[in-house]
Amino acid sequence: MISAARATALVFVAAIAQVAVFSGIDLLATTPDVLLVVVVAVAFARGALFGSVAGFFGGLVVDTATLGVLGVTSLLLTLAGFWAGRYAETTGRGRPFAPYLAVGVMAVLVTAGGIVVHYLLGDGVDLRGIGAGIVPTVVLDVALAVLLVPVSRRVIGTPRLDRAREVEIVV
Repeated sequence: MISAARATALVFVAAIAQVAVFSGIDLLATTPDVLLVVVVAVAFARGALFGSVAGFFGGLVVDTATLGVLGVTSLLLTLAGFWAGRYAETTGRGRPFAPYLAVGVMAVLVTAGGIVVHYLLGDGVDLRGIGAGIVPTVVLDVALAVLLVPVSRRVIGTPRLDRAREVEIVV
């Protein structure tokens, strides 16, 4: 219960920091996505369900704070939190590189998904810089994950390794 409250507070602080501080920073022609890194770290610590709820909550905070299209960031971060949590539950826990790999993959998927969703909504999307924009985003988010994943583990706690001890076949 306490780690859930800590994880919720961590996601809220990351969402506010994303809007207030990191959205104005331009490194390598992209902005760092602190909230995505924290959502992936929370999903690794707490699982797919909590990761998707954290992604939705953090995305909703960002959407309401920026007065953007309500639900786009929530949708993308919900999916990112769920899939990062599923990766952690199935194969990723216990592997030291897994959160960083998940951040890199989710950075690509969230960037591409954001472009697709904005295109489907009829927003003006510049498709010329997609290839050049994804690589710096992945590099920046993975570098940020090197700093934030250990911090989030200290705040939330170490992940619980819940594994099945026996398999029952029901006929």
